[in-house]
Amino acid sequence: MKQLLNTLYITNPDRYLSLDGETVVIQNHDEIIGRIPLHNIDSIVTFGYTGASPALMGACAKRNISLSFMTHYGKFLARATGEINGNVTLRKEQYRISDDEKRSTNIAKSFITGKLYNSKSVINRAVRDYPNRVDILKLSEKSELLNNSLLQISQAESAEQLRGIEGESATIYFSVFDDLILQQKDDFYFHGRNRRPPLDNVNAMLSFSYSLLASMCASALECVGLDPYVGFLHTDRPGRVSLALDLMEELRAIFADRFVLTMINKKKINEKGFIKKENGAVLMEDETRKNFLSEWQNKKQEIIKHPFLEEKVEWGMLPYVQALLLARFIRGDLDAYPPFLWK
Repeated sequence: MKQLLNTLYITNPDRYLSLDGETVVIQNHDEIIGRIPLHNIDSIVTFGYTGASPALMGACAKRNISLSFMTHYGKFLARATGEINGNVTLRKEQYRISDDEKRSTNIAKSFITGKLYNSKSVINRAVRDYPNRVDILKLSEKSELLNNSLLQISQAESAEQLRGIEGESATIYFSVFDDLILQQKDDFYFHGRNRRPPLDNVNAMLSFSYSLLASMCASALECVGLDPYVGFLHTDRPGRVSLALDLMEELRAIFADRFVLTMINKKKINEKGFIKKENGAVLMEDETRKNFLSEWQNKKQEIIKHPFLEEKVEWGMLPYVQALLLARFIRGDLDAYPPFLWK
C-alpha cells in the first residue's frame, strides 16, 4: 500500500478494498491493515487485486475518484469512473498541446533532457563502480559529449531539431554500451541497435525490456486519464502508443538498459536461453522469458528516493509517478513537467 500524490496504490495482490462510511478499508483476508479517508484520495490503482466491494466502487464513482485495475505485471485492465469525469478536460488540453508544435516541443524537451541525463548517469556509474574494468577515458569522453548535447536541448526550436539531438545522443550512448557488458562477452556483445527482428542476444533482451516498459507507461497514462496514443515527440500513428513512448524515453537507460546489463553481468541469464531463427532473428526461449519476467518484477519492487518528490517509491511506480506529474502539468497545477533525473 502506498499513498502518493493523492493516489492510493495497492501493490499487494492479496489486498481487498471495501467501504466503511467515508473510509476505504484495506484488508488482508480477514485482517484490516489500513484505513484511508475518501476525501484524501483522488484515485486508486490496484495491481493484481483480489477485489473491491460494489459499495466502494459506487462511492468512488459518486465522488469522481477513479478506480483502476491492473494485472500483477502492470498491464491496464479497466478503470471505473463516475458519470462526470474531469479526464475529458484533461484530454482536450492534451490534444490542444499535441496540435501546437511549440508547446509540444517544450514538453518533449523535458523528456529528452531526462533521457540524456540518465544515459550519462549510466555511463558515469560504470566509471565509478568499475574503474579497473572499463576504459575510463573513453567513457568519460562520451559522457562529456552527452553533456554537450544536454546544453543544446534548450536551443532547439522544433521537434525535428530535438529529434536530431536525441538521435546523435543515442549514437554516442550506444557506442559504448558494449563496454558496459563485463561478463559473458563471447555470448553477449553489442555492435549496434537492431530490431524487428533483433539479431543478437543483447538486442533481443533490450527489445523485450522496452516492450515491458512501454506497456507500463501506457497503463500509467491510462490511469491518470491521459490518452497514451497522442504524443508530443512521437508523432501520431494508428496503433502506436506515442505518449507512452515519449514518457519512457527518460526511463530507458536507467530502467531497461541497466536491467539488461545486470542480467548479463550477474549471470542471471546465459546463451542457452536464446534461439536463432533462419532469418537471423534471435528470440528468448520460454523458460528464459519467465526468468526475465521474474527478475523484472523483483526490480520493480526495489526502493529509491524520487528526486523531485523527495519520497521513497518503488522502481515499478516510476511510470505512474511521472504520468501523474505530467497530468498535473497539463492541468496547470505545475509550472513545468519535471523529468525523472537519476543520481
